[in-house]
Amino acid sequence: MKKSHIFRVLILGAVPFLLVSCFAAKDYQEPDLVEQEARYRTDSLPSDSLTMADVSWKDIFEDPVLQNHIERGLENNIDIRVAVQQMNAAMAYLQQGKAGYLPSLGVEGTWTHSNLSDNSQQGVLFGGGGESDQYQLAANLSWEADVWGKIRSQKRAYGASYLQSVAAHKAVKTRLIASISSTYFQLLALDEQIEITEETIENRVNSLETTSALKEAGNVTEVAVKQTEAQIYTAKAILVDLKKQSKLLENTLSILLGDSPHEISRTSLDRQEINTELKTGVPAQLLSNRPDVIVAENAYRNAFEMTNVARSQFYPSITLSASGGFQSLDASELFDANSLFANLVGGLAQPLFNKRKIRTGYKVAQSQQEQALLRFEESLLNASKEVSDALYSYDSATQKIDLKTKEFEAYQLATDYSEELLNNGLANYLEVLTARENVLNTQLNLVNAKFDQLNSMIDLYRALGGGWK
Repeated sequence: MKKSHIFRVLILGAVPFLLVSCFAAKDYQEPDLVEQEARYRTDSLPSDSLTMADVSWKDIFEDPVLQNHIERGLENNIDIRVAVQQMNAAMAYLQQGKAGYLPSLGVEGTWTHSNLSDNSQQGVLFGGGGESDQYQLAANLSWEADVWGKIRSQKRAYGASYLQSVAAHKAVKTRLIASISSTYFQLLALDEQIEITEETIENRVNSLETTSALKEAGNVTEVAVKQTEAQIYTAKAILVDLKKQSKLLENTLSILLGDSPHEISRTSLDRQEINTELKTGVPAQLLSNRPDVIVAENAYRNAFEMTNVARSQFYPSITLSASGGFQSLDASELFDANSLFANLVGGLAQPLFNKRKIRTGYKVAQSQQEQALLRFEESLLNASKEVSDALYSYDSATQKIDLKTKEFEAYQLATDYSEELLNNGLANYLEVLTARENVLNTQLNLVNAKFDQLNSMIDLYRALGGGWK
C-alpha cells in the first residue's frame, strides 16, 4: 500500500479524536442519596461508626446446632446455588467487555467453481464460456476505535452487572441466614409451648379427679366436673395445633437447608442468647453493608453506562478492516508468492436517518436510568425503615417479656389461691376456671414474646446488612 493511502486513513481517523473532549462518555458519580434518605428513627440508640453488621454470623448465633444448620444451608440451598450460577454468567459477560478493545480476527478458506456463460462479460473476456476455479485462504481483521467511549461504557456496564450479581449472592446469603435462624428459634418456641401445654393437660387431669371428689362431697356440682373436662379438651386441641405447626416448620427449615422434609435437631429456647451489643452504625454504612442496596446501586450504574452507550450511537463510528492471504486459480499455486493479496479499508460512518431508532434508544436508556435511580433511592428508604422497625420491635418485645412475666406470676398466685378457697368452699368454681385459662394463655404469650425478642435481633442484623461477611 502506498504511504499516501496510509496517511489518508490516519487523517480520516484523527479528526474525531479532536472532538472527544466534547462528546466523550460521562464518568459515573455516586448519587448523593444516602445522607438525604437513610435515617434511623429510634429513640434509644445514638448512631456511631460501629455496627453489628460487621460481626460474623458465627459470633451472633452461638448455638452450635444452629451453626451447623446455617453452614449446611449455605452449602446446599437452591437459591444460593442459583445465585452462584448468575455470578458465573455475569463474569462471562465481564470478560467479554474487557475484550471489547481488541480487534476481531478470523480465518477462512474458500473454493469457488463457476460455469461461465458465452454471452456474459466474463465469458467474452475469456474467449467464450467455460469453467473456472478459484482457491482462497485469507485472514480478516476488523477494529473499531473507541472514540466516544462506547466500548469503555459497555465494559463498565458489564462490570456493574457483575458486582450486582455478587451483591445479589450476598443478599441471598443474608436472607437465608436470617430465615434459618428465625425458623429455628420459632421451632424452639413451639417446643416450649408444647411442653407447657402438656404439663397443663396433666395438671387438668389431676384437677378433674379433685373436682370429681369435691362433687362427691357435695362441694361442687356436675357442671364443675364437665367444665374441668372441657378445659382438658381445650388444652388438647391447642396441643394438636402446636404440634402441627412444629411439623410444618420442620418441613420449611428442611427446604431452606436444601433437603427433603425431615426431623430437625435442636436445643431449647432458654439456651438462646444473643450477646452482641445493639449498634446500628451510621446511615451511610448501609451502602457498603446491605447487599440489596449494593444491588440497586450497581443496577443504576449499569443503566448510567448504557445511557453512555446509547448516546454514542449519535456520533460517527470509525473502523479499520484488513484482509490478506493467498488467492489463486490453480490449487497447486495457492501458496506461491505471486498468490499473495492484501486489503486495507478505513471507514467513517455517520448515522443520519434510521427511523428514529437511535433517538428512541437514547430516550429509553435515560428513562431506565431514572427508574434505576428511583429504585436505588427506594432501597435506601426501605433499609432505614427496616432498621427502625427492628429496633422498635426489640424494645417492645423486651418490655412485653417483663410484663408477661409479672402477669404470669399474678395469675399463678390467683389460681393457687382460688383452688385453695374452692377446696374450703369459699370460692366460686368459675373463678378457678378463669384463673387456669389465664395462666395457660399468659405462658404461651410469654414464650411468643421471647421469640419476638430473638426474631427482632435477627431482623436488625439482617436490616443492617449483616450475615454475608
